[in-house]
This record gives sequence, structure tokens and C-alpha cells, in this order.
Amino acid sequence: MAVGVPETDVFAAADAVLARGERPTVERVRLELGRGSPARVGGLLDIWWARLAERLSGETRLPALPAEVSQAFVQVWQQAIHLASGVAELSLSDQRQVVAAERERVAEVEEQARRESATFRQRAAEAADARQSAETRLADLELLLEHRQLQIEDLVQQRATLVSERDSAQQQGLTLQEQLQNAQIKAEREREAQEIYARGVEERAHREVDRAREENKGVLAQLKSANRQLEQVQRRLAAIQVELSQAEQKAAAQQARGDTLERQLSQKQQNAAAKRKPRAKKPV
Repeated sequence: MAVGVPETDVFAAADAVLARGERPTVERVRLELGRGSPARVGGLLDIWWARLAERLSGETRLPALPAEVSQAFVQVWQQAIHLASGVAELSLSDQRQVVAAERERVAEVEEQARRESATFRQRAAEAADARQSAETRLADLELLLEHRQLQIEDLVQQRATLVSERDSAQQQGLTLQEQLQNAQIKAEREREAQEIYARGVEERAHREVDRAREENKGVLAQLKSANRQLEQVQRRLAAIQVELSQAEQKAAAQQARGDTLERQLSQKQQNAAAKRKPRAKKPV
């Protein structure tokens, strides 16, 4: 609503409308002014109508005229005053209806504003509750995530330890396998040497039967010693094979445990990544 429209401007505009032979109304006066709210102009227009009636009633001075003309002029003037009063009353009734309608509209706007304000306050409270719940949930998820992270780090450390143990077992197995191969090569060489030696002894025995008979006991002793050495080598080879088999079984068990921990670690990382994804915000 425009504030500060002078009443003199409203009165002048109403006089101008009346001078054109039109009944001053709120819209016509506002159109004549080019500004002003209906409530402001309507209130000042009520004052203008009241003052117009006073102005018309106060005009009693007449020029010097014949008695008949003067009487007729007074009658016409009184009739004009009466008509002007009726018009003023009609205008006041219209203005009262306009003001009442404007008041009802303002009351409806105020009521709508109060309802909207209450709705906004309720939505703000709901949003605050939702935010508090979301922050609490986020804090719980962060704690859970930290716990999961500690578990993951522990599993990673365990996996590293198992991998180290597996590598050590594999290295030990390789060492034992190498020792077994060396023992097999050595035994094979000793066996070949014994065969060569036996063949030489046999050949010499054919040539020197007599001497061979004399040396038979010595040869037999050497053969027994060689057999004992061969048996010792074979027993050592068997023991090495048993150790190698045990080492391979231990390495296989370590490998299976390491694979199981890797799968568990991968599953926990996937679960943690899924929980870290942002949830869709609840509409406010």
C-alpha cells in the first residue's frame, strides 16, 4: 500500500472527477491521481463526501434576485443538496463494501501466511530431526568403518605373516629338494663307483683266481662296508624324502590358509566400500 498520498491531492482529484460530471469512486479517483491504494483513497474519499455535504449545506448566500426567482433557486439548490447527499451515501456504502472486502482479503492473506508459517516451522523441525538422525547414523557408520578398517589391517598383517611363512616353507622345501637331489646324485655316483669297482674286482678275479681267493675275505668286507654305506645313503635319502613331503604338505596348508584370508579380506573390503556409499537424502 502506498503511504503518504496527501488528502489534498485526493480531494482535488475527486473535485476534478465531479467537475467532469462523473460520480467520484475509488477507481476513478485513483485513475485521476495515477497512484494510491484502494484503502487509502477510499478512506480519504469518505472524508471528501462528508465535507462536500457540509460545503453544499453551507452555501446559503444568494445574490439580490426577485423573490420568485430567489425562492425557485433555493428550492433547486435544496434539491441538489438532497441529491448530492444521496449520491454521497451511495458512494460511502460502496466504499464501505470495498474496505470490508479489502479487510477480508487481508485477513485471508494473514491466515494463509500463518498456516504457511506453521507448515514451514513443522517442516523445519522435521528436517532438524532428520538431520540429527542422519548425523547419528553417520557417526555410527564412521565408528563401524573404523572398526572394519582395524580388522582389515589386522587381516592384512596376518596375511603378510602367512605369506612370509609360506615363502620360508617353500624356500625350505627347495633346500630339502636340492639336498635330496644332491644325495641322489652322490648315491648314484657311489653306486656306479661300486659297480666299476666290482667289475674290476671280478675281472681281476678271473685273472688272479688264486690271489682273489686269498683276498676274498677283504673284498667281501669291503663289499659289506660299501653295502652298509649304500644302506645308510638310502636311509638318509628316505628321511630326506619324508622331510620334503612334510614340508610340501605344510606349504600347501599355508597356501590354502593364505588364499582363505585373501578371500575374507576381499569380501570385507567390498562390504566396507558398499557401506561408504552415500544414501539418497530424505525429501523434506
